[in-house]
Amino acid sequence: MTGTTIKHYEIGDKLGEGGMGAVYRARDTRLDRPVAFKVLKPELVARADARARFLREARSAAATTHAAIAQIYDVDEQDGTIFIAMEFVEGRTLRSLIKEKALDLQRSIEIATQVSEGLAKAHAKGIVHRDIKSDNIMVTPDGQAKILDFGLAKALHPTDGAAGANDSAAARTIADTTAQTQLGVVMGTIAYMSPEQARGRGADHATDLFSLGIVIYEMVTGELPFKGESPLDTMHAIAFDEVPAVTRIRTTLPPDLHRIVSRCLRKQPADRYANATALADDLRRLKRDLDSGVQRALPANERVRRGLDWVRDTLPTAPTGLVVAALVVGALVWVIVAVNNVGGMLGLAVVGLLLFRWVRNRRRRQLKRFVRRMRSLPEVRAILVRETRITVIVDRAQARVYVRVNNAMEKLNAKLFHGDPFESAVRDDMTEEELVAALREPGVVYVRKDVLSG
Repeated sequence: MTGTTIKHYEIGDKLGEGGMGAVYRARDTRLDRPVAFKVLKPELVARADARARFLREARSAAATTHAAIAQIYDVDEQDGTIFIAMEFVEGRTLRSLIKEKALDLQRSIEIATQVSEGLAKAHAKGIVHRDIKSDNIMVTPDGQAKILDFGLAKALHPTDGAAGANDSAAARTIADTTAQTQLGVVMGTIAYMSPEQARGRGADHATDLFSLGIVIYEMVTGELPFKGESPLDTMHAIAFDEVPAVTRIRTTLPPDLHRIVSRCLRKQPADRYANATALADDLRRLKRDLDSGVQRALPANERVRRGLDWVRDTLPTAPTGLVVAALVVGALVWVIVAVNNVGGMLGLAVVGLLLFRWVRNRRRRQLKRFVRRMRSLPEVRAILVRETRITVIVDRAQARVYVRVNNAMEKLNAKLFHGDPFESAVRDDMTEEELVAALREPGVVYVRKDVLSG
């Protein structure tokens, strides 16, 4: 399209190409200003009703103006081509800044605050982005963050039916399509999904806050909180796995930042910030504290929670836990001997031994319950356990199988007292030779009868 003219836009060099279409540098001849000219892929708006809905949604997004939102100037169709003319933002994507480690803590918090304020303005008008990620945030040379493609994620996934059902149906379509698309194409978007998006449910303002929490996590640690070997593994982690605290990855980060990020990343939308304004207020307070040198301690309930996490992770199997347990038992024995209560000492030893065995074997009992649940699925051929990774081998990986496995895994990990949580993988691509080789290795906890007879 370089060198052509559409309406009053002279199309220049191509700037890039992505999942939505190609972006060109262009010039608005009426106002004599540079614009970013995005031409959408025809398949995204193939039907007449889809085009009409897209234009309606995009024009609604264009009505939202804020310093942190790249302004949409024009949305139109000419000769079968849908295009969007938007503000041309000089700068770099947030992802490139993160990769080059060009962000310090104060700048990261400032960018997060600006994005939160932009989200608050859009949410107040009923516009949800649905695809917040570091690739969709530009940072200008003077430090201003700009959110790109605001409101277009919803517009690009039109569905049939009543308006109230559109959001949920669109979310299911996005999740289903994403799960079936090649890893390299969609991994960037998947990693920033909210749990409700990963489960194919409707999205609202809380979805944007979760995705922004991932972006903040990425800015201050240099890595994404949810990662998997495949898109489905990543979506499973988003829906069910807890992430390491940012203060565990970088011990110099302030405790208040951990509190803010963890609140954004809570699985239930109702447990996150009530709105983007509340998040922006917290970020501004943190920025003021950092600028003034104030270090706030974690709230009492957060300290208790982290203490319980430490107990759960260390007792009774880890070396630190064994040392602590030995010291506690030794102290109790000394107290009992000191008062010459030999009978009480023996009774306490028996009770302690029984309690230790009960806690120690709890993982094994919960794993057996998981296996019993999986055996009820006719598709399951075998179940393998290698340390904390459970592999469920099936004839065909249908959606309901993933749902049942994920639910059973969530119950299993919720009832563990100690040790690392289990991870699950569903395999339907294992050849007969690979299956036979796997069954010869230790860790086989279930094999279907027809597999054994074969």
